[in-house]
Amino acid sequence: MFGAFKRSIPQISIFHNPASPPSTASLRLLRAALSAPYPPSKPSSPPLSFNLDVIENTPPTADQLRTILSYLPSSSTAHAEHETASPVSLLSAHPAVHSRPTSPEGVARLAAQNLHALKWPIVVDWDHGRAAVGDVEGVKGILEEIRKRRDGEAPDAEEHKPKGWFS
Repeated sequence: MFGAFKRSIPQISIFHNPASPPSTASLRLLRAALSAPYPPSKPSSPPLSFNLDVIENTPPTADQLRTILSYLPSSSTAHAEHETASPVSLLSAHPAVHSRPTSPEGVARLAAQNLHALKWPIVVDWDHGRAAVGDVEGVKGILEEIRKRRDGEAPDAEEHKPKGWFS
């Protein structure tokens, strides 16, 4: 009866570097989704509703990186539910990056010293556990999930929770 009260506006953060073309394109896409019909191919559709937090030229903290890595699919096996992506998946191939840390703390330290060390942008849907690193396609995927929830095409999170003893 009160299911509508449970819904909240998603919190999306973009760790943005204006020098990165994919980061600039992703920020433009996120802002357009908030202010223009989404999807753009359906002019009668309303804009999406989410809170956008733009963090410019500041890398995520080690704790944030740990959470972001848990939101990314693991590259080792598609079937491992409890494995997280490797911290190396956040690192760019920029020639100025000489070390390849293997921990979130190491990546955070390196990124604080050299912004070119990270793949930009890092876009995170904190409420629904999704992240995209370094490409616009991942951002489009996050926006599409928000659109599906808005349009009632995606099942609510409640439906995916395992049933307990008293349900």
